Amino acid sequence: MDQEQMNQDRRGFLKQFGATVGAASLGAAGLGTVHTANAAVKPKGNIPDRPIKVGHITFLTGAAELLGGPGQRGHVLAQEEINAQGGLLGKRKIETIFADEAAGTDSNVKELRRMKLSEKIDLFTGVISSGNTPALGPVSEELKVLTLFNDGCTDFLFDKAVPNPKYIFRVTNIQSADGVTAAIGAATHWPKARRIASIQPDYSYGRNVFEHFVLALGKLVPGVEVVSESWPKLGTTDFTSHITKILSAKPDLLVAGVWGGDYVAFYKQALRYGVFDKMKVATTLAFGGYPHAIGKDHPEGVLAGVHANYHFLHPSAERWPINKGFVERYYKRWKEYPSFESDGAYIALYLYKQAVEKANQLVGGWPEDEAIIAMLEGAGIDSPAGYLYIRADNHQGYKDAVTGLSKNLPGYDFPVWDPNSIVSIPIRNITAPPAWPKPGQGHNESTAAADWIKKTWPQAKA
Repeated sequence: MDQEQMNQDRRGFLKQFGATVGAASLGAAGLGTVHTANAAVKPKGNIPDRPIKVGHITFLTGAAELLGGPGQRGHVLAQEEINAQGGLLGKRKIETIFADEAAGTDSNVKELRRMKLSEKIDLFTGVISSGNTPALGPVSEELKVLTLFNDGCTDFLFDKAVPNPKYIFRVTNIQSADGVTAAIGAATHWPKARRIASIQPDYSYGRNVFEHFVLALGKLVPGVEVVSESWPKLGTTDFTSHITKILSAKPDLLVAGVWGGDYVAFYKQALRYGVFDKMKVATTLAFGGYPHAIGKDHPEGVLAGVHANYHFLHPSAERWPINKGFVERYYKRWKEYPSFESDGAYIALYLYKQAVEKANQLVGGWPEDEAIIAMLEGAGIDSPAGYLYIRADNHQGYKDAVTGLSKNLPGYDFPVWDPNSIVSIPIRNITAPPAWPKPGQGHNESTAAADWIKKTWPQAKA
């Protein structure tokens, strides 16, 4: 395949999905009304001064703290900013109880119950693992506790665990979009890749990434063949056997969904074996933790995923001042740059604040949860990542998906994205639309997204 043909293929991929390449790209979800996160309103009626109690579970220890820590700091920053303005509706300051998600799913469920029944929380936020939200979501519904999951983005939550949510919402992009975004990024930058190797964490997230990456890439590129699969346990520290297995398969492209401390351990060991010199590498979460967790030794030219959500340099400061201000305030407070978890936790509190303010304007006084929920459904808000929209039918957050190639640039002690490589994709073009049948409703695919891709995406021809 010559360079001219590669350029034509690349333009075809981008046109098919309405995607753009380069730092100037900034797309809108094209749905709902967008509001400014810090817009001030004058409250109506009498507002109590009792604090709002929030429960927040995230990884505070272990390898996954690379994601949980930034999320906690994003939450605290939003809390401090809102409280500095007098609190919600100018009177109710936010107090947060934190708990460590590393305690395990059963302990997390018990802690949520304790937070609601003993601590009397008004709002529940946080959660990183896609293995935890399907367990916690039904409990939130049972306890009638308003919940804004910052992550835990498995499709299973709203496809099967809680198909008709009332109290639970989620602000990060749905998990299937992660694998699909990586596939579009890989097809855009490396359209010649055919032989695919995979290394994924051996639980629901890794299974989802593998399925949707292979499915989407197979639609985009003809003749795709999976030549190796590796499934290390979450928390693996020695990847030697997985790396040698990958090398022996001689792939063109490796897709990696390992994340947090696992990814750091993997890439450093893979360097010693020359993995990045022998194949292209596409990841879903290489840049998912706090940015400085990745060293300057990280190879350039790796598709460095951010869970399809947010990187602190995109949208650019010139195009999106909201992100510029957020990054500056976050860095001033924590002396580090934010991650996609920082953005998710931060905007979750502002989304709640916006819903409370809108409900207050309608009903006066402090609004009941029913009124707040009504304002969250179909809500839109300007976030650091761009436009965030909460779909009313499934309470899932949607924002344009992004990924890019790693590059060492002056001014940073860690790799960032090459501005000219960033792929931005309108989220509506890679996720199943409203009312698309869920698993068990006329199809047996693992997700609504998988069924939608199989049935509606055109198949690339050789």
